[in-house]
Amino acid sequence: MTQSPRLVGPGFYWQDFSAGDRYRTLARTITEADIIAFVGVTGMTEVLFTDQTFGQGVAARGRVAPAALTYTLIEGIQCQTLIQATGLALLEVDKKVLAPVTAGDTVHAIVEVLEVRQTSKGNRAVVTTRNDIVNQNGEAVITYTAKRLIAGR
Repeated sequence: MTQSPRLVGPGFYWQDFSAGDRYRTLARTITEADIIAFVGVTGMTEVLFTDQTFGQGVAARGRVAPAALTYTLIEGIQCQTLIQATGLALLEVDKKVLAPVTAGDTVHAIVEVLEVRQTSKGNRAVVTTRNDIVNQNGEAVITYTAKRLIAGR
């Protein structure tokens, strides 16, 4: 008798989260190509992102990445891992940009569960997290709280 293969990849169900839990995401180096593609597809052709001679201090380190790019790369990592197939909706985000990110910077996130609130339907919950995006030097570059609707078992 052949046994069915185990499914790999699903994220956490709401029952797997508890307030106070902390997770570290995988890291991602932001490349020049990432920035150019993001700027092109979104239309964010702000001179800060397209002209490397603009802005004396930050531009000297490399092409500046839109904060939206950095944030969405981290969201993508969470979608691929922590909430893959269990995340039902992103309900709310409160975000603060703390420092610039440039091409060549490597970022990851520290995710802390702040609250898990089961819905009246019972098979899902609203999970609130604080997400601190940190660069290769240990500096926080973006911090945000997110409320997500997460599936249950």
